[in-house]
Amino acid sequence: MEISGLISAVIIGIVIGVLGRLVVPGRQHIGVIVTILVGIVAALLGTAIAAALGVADTNGPDWIEWLIQIALAAVGIAALDRTVGRRR
Repeated sequence: MEISGLISAVIIGIVIGVLGRLVVPGRQHIGVIVTILVGIVAALLGTAIAAALGVADTNGPDWIEWLIQIALAAVGIAALDRTVGRRR
């Protein structure tokens, strides 16, 4: 992965993390940095899953890839929120 790809992954990860957090109902007890990290991981995993399914590169916007990434971010945020919430 080149530096431009890494920068793109971080920027997309931030957006995906925020969208994933918006999808999860209620208030989350995790910080912004954790949300961004979950978004970055979800963006990378979502791209890999979309590529494996053959829907990563389409003509026009890659809606399916984005939905996979947002769903993964929402699941990750909800899982972390439940883990952190039980500690408090």
